[in-house]
Amino acid sequence: MRGQLKALRDKMKERGIDTYIVPTTDYHGSEYVNEYFKCREYVSGFTGSAGTLVIRKDFAGLWTDGRYFLQAAQQLDGTGIELMKMGAPGVPSLADYLKDQPEGSVIGFDGRVVSRSLGECLEGKFDIVYDRDLVGEIWTDRPEIVPSEIYEIGLDVTGESSASKLSRVREKMGDADHMLVTRLEDIAWLYNLRGRDIENTPVFYGFALISKERDVLYVMDGRYVEKAGRSGQAGCSGPGLRVPSCIREYDKVFDDVSALRDCSVILDEESVSYYMARAFDASVDRIYRKSIIEEMRAIKNEGEIAATRRAHIRDGAAVVNAIYWLKNNAGSGSISEMSLAEYLGEQRRQQGAYEPSFDTIAGYEEHGAIVHYSATAETDVALKAEGFLLIDSGGQYEDGTTDITRTVALGPVDTQRRRDYTAVLKGHIALATARFTEKETGADLDALARAPLKELGLDFNHGTGHGVGHMLSVHEGPHTISLRGTYCHIMPGTVTSDEPGVYLEGQYGIRIENELLCVEDGGARHFETLTFCPYEREAIESSMLTENERRYVNSYHRKVLETLAPLLDEPVKKWLEEQCGEL
Repeated sequence: MRGQLKALRDKMKERGIDTYIVPTTDYHGSEYVNEYFKCREYVSGFTGSAGTLVIRKDFAGLWTDGRYFLQAAQQLDGTGIELMKMGAPGVPSLADYLKDQPEGSVIGFDGRVVSRSLGECLEGKFDIVYDRDLVGEIWTDRPEIVPSEIYEIGLDVTGESSASKLSRVREKMGDADHMLVTRLEDIAWLYNLRGRDIENTPVFYGFALISKERDVLYVMDGRYVEKAGRSGQAGCSGPGLRVPSCIREYDKVFDDVSALRDCSVILDEESVSYYMARAFDASVDRIYRKSIIEEMRAIKNEGEIAATRRAHIRDGAAVVNAIYWLKNNAGSGSISEMSLAEYLGEQRRQQGAYEPSFDTIAGYEEHGAIVHYSATAETDVALKAEGFLLIDSGGQYEDGTTDITRTVALGPVDTQRRRDYTAVLKGHIALATARFTEKETGADLDALARAPLKELGLDFNHGTGHGVGHMLSVHEGPHTISLRGTYCHIMPGTVTSDEPGVYLEGQYGIRIENELLCVEDGGARHFETLTFCPYEREAIESSMLTENERRYVNSYHRKVLETLAPLLDEPVKKWLEEQCGEL
């Protein structure tokens, strides 16, 4: 058993708590978090980006989804923590498990990081202690949050001023008196501001409280508050100020929302915390709904689209350079999963990326079957001149966010691998070439990508496509192409990934991913591919492709060559010409 788990149980006993919940997120419902908030990782040792830990005196379980089943099983081995595979037969949901605790049990959690919906489903039957950060009490060397500098980005990449965005938000608020913005990506997008408070995601910790007359931005960065004060913004006074009209210290948001009386406030039902939801006076009408701003920012304007197209071209050059280097050096004994990730990162920096958009996944052979594998010093392996390497990576550029996966053959490819790779490619093409109407859902599109795999008895335990933010998180909603997308319609202007896969435990993993822009003409919706990088030619079984599929690959490869050739040195350009030749 991990020492952290024992220490936490000792604290629970001391506080009279029977069950304690440790989620993955921060005060804003974020997927990726600052090191300060990695409490679940600290206690369990599991490093994935999704999962909730539940501890009792005689049980400890980690709930996570299919992306992390293999990784979690390995990292939890010997810890005394049981893996609870979400959605698997016989595994209760987290909420059902908690509600099944003995009546009168004391359930504890830090209400600032537990969702309002989870906290409220436990009310009534249990005594709830929501003001105890027990992990913080045992984590003696916990990292501090060091606020990053907040900076503005220009209209050449945002396509719309913050004043215009705020005006549109107020229109969508309807008759509500206030809206509290809790999601970090929403705040960054609304104000055309960025920061570095979370690794690989250019946001800053903050809240925003918006009314019809003014808006208040709460931030940790004292430098930004001082800068605003010098320009006349701080202190909530003075006419004609540019947005935000008022800037206050981060923690003041709790004072301000608790002081509201006899009014209505819109809250994001998915990101507002249990603690924040309870901070309002009983006279305040709390209106829970999906984020207004998330819905707005998901649909990219022409300026954002033009900017992200530019970013993807440079990103394609970086990835092609890295694959060329990999193909020519695999088997030398000097390249490993981690060194490949470092080389790819350097190629992106040369093309203008200032950081990855997430930790690079470079999974060789059986590691590729771990959907979100992350190499460590203990697991890192040398890359031989054989087998498959799955590389899922992305970059944060000053004009866009990228996400691409390629499965690279480092040597000869046998019949089974060619079959599996081509089946994934067929699913990938099915989505990329789909034409659909406003009636089709994300679930309908997901089925298109799975169909070629299911014909061979294959499938994958994750969604086919997620939204991608613009200079924000690499994962964004509300749109999704997945089994969960039964009520989701893919709107023109949204950017979505296309990434079916096959994962054979102990053997290899295959995934192919491009980013797609939804466009509409003549009442029909379809996709424009934003990503430029050839498919793995050596792994394609041409006889499995239909004529239309072969035509698509050839057309895409011509576009890749035409777009990237001007950015490549001659040896790489010659190699790319070979990779992009007609099938």
